[in-house]
Amino acid sequence: MLLILAAGVLVTVACSSDTDARQTAGAGQSTASAEASLAPLTKAQLKALTFKEGEVPQVREGGIALQEFETKSGRPSFPPVSDPSCNAMVDIRIGENASVVVSQSFDWEGDIYAGSSIIASYKQGEARKVFAELEQALGACRSYSGGNYAGKFKAAVKVEKDPSVGDEAARFREIVPIKDLGDRDMEFTLVRSGNVIVTFQRMNIGGSSSFPEELIGKQVERLHEAQRK
Repeated sequence: MLLILAAGVLVTVACSSDTDARQTAGAGQSTASAEASLAPLTKAQLKALTFKEGEVPQVREGGIALQEFETKSGRPSFPPVSDPSCNAMVDIRIGENASVVVSQSFDWEGDIYAGSSIIASYKQGEARKVFAELEQALGACRSYSGGNYAGKFKAAVKVEKDPSVGDEAARFREIVPIKDLGDRDMEFTLVRSGNVIVTFQRMNIGGSSSFPEELIGKQVERLHEAQRK
C-alpha cells in the first residue's frame, strides 16, 4: 500500500510540474507577443522621457545634458576590439543597431567624473533578442584590448549580480589600468524594458562608483509606462 501511495504522489508531482512548466512557457510567450505588438518609441518620445533640470538632486545645477547619440556610422572609426564576444557587448551597450538612440550625461555633485545613460529604442521584438546576445557575450567576455581617443588600452571585464529592475538586467565593470593614476573603473548597468534597452554608466579612477539605483528605477519606470499607452 505504501508503494502504491508513493507512486501516486510521484505521479501527482510530475503532473503538477508539467503543468507549471506549460504555464511558465505560456507566460513567456504572452510577454514576447505583447512586446512584439508595441510600436518602437520615437526620438521625440525618448527625449521627453529623459530627466529634466531639477529632477535629479545628485546632479549639479545645470549638470544635465541631452544629445542624440551617434552610432558608429557617425563617429570616428576605431578597429574592433580583440575579442568578438567583447566587441558584441560594446556594440550593444551603445545601441549600435537600435532604431533610435539618445544619450544623457550627469555631472554629479562632488565628483569630477560624469555619468551617462544611453537609451536605445528597437524595432518590435528586437530588444529581447539583443539582450539575449548581451548575456551570451558577457558569459564569454573576460578581457579585451582596443583603441580610442586616448590610445590603446586593455580592459578586464568583471560581471556582477544582475539588479532587480525592468524586464531583464545585467551589470558589469570594466577595469583599465592607467599609469600613475590607478585603475579606471567603469560600471555598466543595462536594463531592458519592452522594446527599449538603456545603459547606465559611471566611472571612477583610483576608486569605484555606482550609478544611483533610485535613478535607474525611475528611468526604467518611465520607459515602461510609456510603452503601456
